[in-house]
Amino acid sequence: MNRSARAFWLRSPGHGELRDVTLAEPAEGEVLVRALYSGVSRGTETLVFRGQVPPGQHAAMRAPFQEGDFPGPVKYGYLSVGTVEQGPADLIGRTVFCLYPHQSRYVVPVNAVTVVPESVPAARAVLAGTVETAVNALWDASPLIGDRIAVVGGGMVGCSVAALLARFPGIRLQLVDADPARAKTAEALGVDFATPDGALGDCDLVVHASASEAGLTRALQLLAPDGTVVELSWYGDRRVSLPLGEAFHSRRLTVRSSQVGTVSPAARPGRGYADRMALALDLLADPALDALITGESEFEQLPDVMPRLAAGDIPALCHRIRYAEAGLT
Repeated sequence: MNRSARAFWLRSPGHGELRDVTLAEPAEGEVLVRALYSGVSRGTETLVFRGQVPPGQHAAMRAPFQEGDFPGPVKYGYLSVGTVEQGPADLIGRTVFCLYPHQSRYVVPVNAVTVVPESVPAARAVLAGTVETAVNALWDASPLIGDRIAVVGGGMVGCSVAALLARFPGIRLQLVDADPARAKTAEALGVDFATPDGALGDCDLVVHASASEAGLTRALQLLAPDGTVVELSWYGDRRVSLPLGEAFHSRRLTVRSSQVGTVSPAARPGRGYADRMALALDLLADPALDALITGESEFEQLPDVMPRLAAGDIPALCHRIRYAEAGLT
């Protein structure tokens, strides 16, 4: 069995490279996975690539199988789909999702992989980590039938939240983004679109995911009295100013954080990380979610592609990385 692999490393902020890896023989309770696809989460991963993880957040921002530390050298990433080549008999040949960095082959514990349902193509399954974030956010947000809801920020996470909310009955929903080109994505997801100036107000709930001060300010402005903003954006080392004077107190508004690192306490008792991931993968049976994958590159191109993603030269929601042996899976 081939024990060689290649991995993408951030050598220093703004500079990535591929490194050769020699894999250990899988032990009992481990699997060897051959990568088919991985995904670049343009928000968090490009912050990491630019070296913008605050020192106080180094521990909190560690990915499950990260090697090295911020700002670099570091091997980072968490959206990998592959085929099990070695391990328990019932997993060999199965397509699995793993929160693993960009690497052509890897060995992990069996409980680190989740089997991808047959109804979900491997190429779409790279979205599982982001849809998992959306599931957790909606557990935190607890939307109700009849709610007036806006999702501010049409990036990968915001669009995932909007796609799931589109299945809720009886709600008024808009995806709000400053880029009019996001209207096409919203249409593919079955969601109404508005620019910030044209967004409908009197919202009971606003999910904010634009990672911008202007977006969070607009989210507050869109709320009805006693409304709530659920904040999904992560700002790295940037400070954000908000208009918490004006009518913030008299309208009794709420800003609440949501983060995928812990399972929402609003989830049903007993639900853990594995349950949340399995649910996210089941939800990916919807082909409309293909609209969130806006580009694809070969793994060997990643050191050149990542700087362009970080600079915004490649407009992207999720940029998919295809490995040499992906074939037509």
